[in-house]
Amino acid sequence: MTRFSVLDLVPVVEGGSIGQALNDAAALAVVAEQAGYHRFWVAEHHAMTGIASAATAVTLAHVGQGTRTIRIGAGGIMLPNHNPFVIAEQFGTLDALFPGRVDLGLGRAPGADSRIAHALRKDLMRSAQDFPHDVVELRALFEGDSRLPLQATPGQGAAVEMWILGSSLFGAQLAAALGMPYAFASHFAPDALDDALAIYRRDFKPSAKLDRPYAMAAINVFAAATDDEAKFLCSSMDQSFVALRSGNPGRLKPPVEGFRETLPPHALSMLEHMRQASAIGSPATVRERVAAFIERTGADELIFAGSTFDPAARVKSLDLAMEACAGL
Repeated sequence: MTRFSVLDLVPVVEGGSIGQALNDAAALAVVAEQAGYHRFWVAEHHAMTGIASAATAVTLAHVGQGTRTIRIGAGGIMLPNHNPFVIAEQFGTLDALFPGRVDLGLGRAPGADSRIAHALRKDLMRSAQDFPHDVVELRALFEGDSRLPLQATPGQGAAVEMWILGSSLFGAQLAAALGMPYAFASHFAPDALDDALAIYRRDFKPSAKLDRPYAMAAINVFAAATDDEAKFLCSSMDQSFVALRSGNPGRLKPPVEGFRETLPPHALSMLEHMRQASAIGSPATVRERVAAFIERTGADELIFAGSTFDPAARVKSLDLAMEACAGL
C-alpha cells in the first residue's frame, strides 16, 4: 500500500506575516500527523518573499515541537549552498530533539537565482559539481566514519534518513549508485519523471541503509467538496507559479474565480504542463487521479504539495485527500 506524505512550502500570504506562515506550518504538521500522513517536509528557498522556510532546520525545529510521531524533514536542503559539516550538526541536533523521525532530502540546485551565490559567498557551479562528494561526506559524518579528521557533535551517530532529490536524471543516477531513497519533484518539473524512476530502479545498488529501491513522487493535490471549489482554491498556486515563471514572484495571493481563462495562451500552456502531476477536485476525482498517478509511477510513496491562501482550506484538503485515497 502506498504511503502518503505532505510537502509544505510554508507560504507567506498577501497581507500576512512570516511568523503567521511558520505557525500555520506547525499547525498543518499536527493535522497531517492526526490524519495519518507519513512525513511532513519543508524546502529551502532563498530570497523569496512568499516562502518562509529559508532557514530550513530552524523551521523544522518549530514544526517538530507540536508533533510526536510523524517524520519531519527537508525536501530539501540544497547542499551546494552549505558546508556538509554544518548540515550534519544542524540535522544531528534535530535528531537529538526528535529522535528517529528526521529526514534529510538533498538537492543539487541553489534554490534561488544566481544572486544567492554572492549572498552566500559560494561558487555554486563548483559546489554543484562537488555534490556527489559532499553527499558521501555528509553520510560519513552521520555514521561517525573513523577516517574523518573531525567528528560532528551533534551529528555523529544521528539516525537521520538521507534522501536524494531530483528533477532530472542526475539525481536518479546518484541515488541508485549510493543505494539511497529517491524523491522526484514532479509537482513542478514533470518531464523526466518516468525516465528518472526507470533509471533509479534499473541501476540501484543495495546499501547498508537500503536493500531495495524506494521512490517517492510529488503531486499537487487540492481536495474540496466539488471539482469547481478545488479548482478555485488551486488558483492561488496557479497565480504564484505564473508569477514565478514570469520573473515576478511574490506572496501567495487570494484565489480568483476563472483565473486560468484570463491567461494568454503561452502562460496557460505553461500552467497545464506543470499540472501533469496533479489531482484537483472532489474526493472522488482526487482518488481517481491519485490512483492513476500511482499506476503510472509505481511509487512507494507520494508527497502531496499544494499551497492555499486560507490555511483552513489546506487542512480540509489534506483530510479529504487522505480519506479519499485510503487503501490505494
